[in-house]
Amino acid sequence: MTGTTGEPAAQAAGPAAGEPAEPDDDPAAPAPLGVPRTPTGHAEVDAHLERLGDADHLATDGHVEVYEDVHRGLRDALTALDARPGPPVPPPPYGPRS
Repeated sequence: MTGTTGEPAAQAAGPAAGEPAEPDDDPAAPAPLGVPRTPTGHAEVDAHLERLGDADHLATDGHVEVYEDVHRGLRDALTALDARPGPPVPPPPYGPRS
């Protein structure tokens, strides 16, 4: 389509050359929730909690994979606490002497 001067008409669908594109205002687009993650002091647990940030950049249907991965990792870390040997068991008290 040409304008009255014989030049192509400007396209309304896209930004003009040199102009910045407008931000995507799609409400369904992934957006960070901005939920702070406080370090726990346990490197393994903190790594799994940081993984939750990966969901910020995924569409909703991708969240399940991240949440299941984090849940599995946290469950394994908790199970490992139960598997660690504790302090040695004290010897039984001496029986009555005769």
